[in-house]
Amino acid sequence: MDEHAWTTVAQLHAWLAESASRPPHEETLLRILKLSEEVGEVAQAVIGATGQNPRKGTSHSWQDVEAELCDVIVTAMVALRTLTPDAAGVFAGHLERVADRSLNRPEPAGE
Repeated sequence: MDEHAWTTVAQLHAWLAESASRPPHEETLLRILKLSEEVGEVAQAVIGATGQNPRKGTSHSWQDVEAELCDVIVTAMVALRTLTPDAAGVFAGHLERVADRSLNRPEPAGE
């Protein structure tokens, strides 16, 4: 993730913190729960893009799905920043561990 993205996330986090009306622990929980809402919007867009609801037909495009996936990513980044001021470092470390275990696996025997 580039530095500009994390700077924007920090600004979004600060903006949300300024307008917070609940105790900090509730704000944290609500930001994490917001992910479920955003994931639901991805599902709704996929259903709409594939025309799976006979009543609505094709109500979304794949560009809508892309936008909703971006909302999930931004929401997750802000939630992570809410948990730690070192969100960028935590994410980079986690991504590296995922890459190591996924991309650096030996080939199964016989292949």
